[in-house]
Amino acid sequence: MDALVEPTVEPITYETDEPVLYRTEGPVAWIMLNRPAFHHAQNGQMTYALDAAFERAAADDAIKVVVLGAGGKHFSAGHDIGTPGRDIHAPAAQRRTLWYDHSNKPGAERTYAREQEIYLGLCRRWRDLPKPTIAMVQGACIAGGLMLAWVCDLIVASDDAFFQDPVVKMGIPGVEYFAHGYELPPRIAKEMLLLGERMPAERAYQLGMVNRIVPRDALEAEVRAMAEKMAGLPRMALALTKQAVNHVEDAAGKRTVMDAVFHMHHFAHAQNDLVMGDGLAGNTGRSMAERGRG
Repeated sequence: MDALVEPTVEPITYETDEPVLYRTEGPVAWIMLNRPAFHHAQNGQMTYALDAAFERAAADDAIKVVVLGAGGKHFSAGHDIGTPGRDIHAPAAQRRTLWYDHSNKPGAERTYAREQEIYLGLCRRWRDLPKPTIAMVQGACIAGGLMLAWVCDLIVASDDAFFQDPVVKMGIPGVEYFAHGYELPPRIAKEMLLLGERMPAERAYQLGMVNRIVPRDALEAEVRAMAEKMAGLPRMALALTKQAVNHVEDAAGKRTVMDAVFHMHHFAHAQNDLVMGDGLAGNTGRSMAERGRG
């Protein structure tokens, strides 16, 4: 029988009871990340709040289009690897896939089960939302932040936005929702990962990862105009059009590639644990932020 090992858990201090804000403007739902003190780093509390917001928008027949954004300077600094609200060992009582709870599992199984649920599983669930989604990105969109932008159908960026996946520094081949080779040409995807440098919004636009770039003070107005224009189309036509283009990516192997790389990702976590005693290879939010600044 598999041993059940209780991890040593540091106290969790959530700085807010509302890590995600939700509002509607006519047929458009606005889902806004709300951890600005930590540049909207994604802990479990935020991730499940995001899922609840997407589900709320899906269930509301008055909603035709969903906008995903964030207040403050940055869109998202990625997954939470060091705030007081980091809750990686907390039981996932709100599990939304059929993966079992991670929190009492031994060794690499704990991380594998958690990330099947909270990262890969939920991102795929959000991508399949049958209503168009627009990511409204300003400032930093790093690692796990890319995952949130990439599950959306359109990405509109401010002229000061940048995109970055520096996790190779951790010994890990990219974030869990591995869409790099579908969002970017393969050599550019390799460059993003192997150099870990910031990709300015202008270059992301030139490469087709971003739909539009606007000045920061015009970002919300541009997204609102796009969302309202789409909301004038028939609901079923919007759903079918989204599914049609998603099928193109899936026929090109997107899901299979993600499954394969997810296993590589967790081999890397396990290797870090064995060699360094830490699945993140000793990295912190600060050390990751320093990578690729030049």
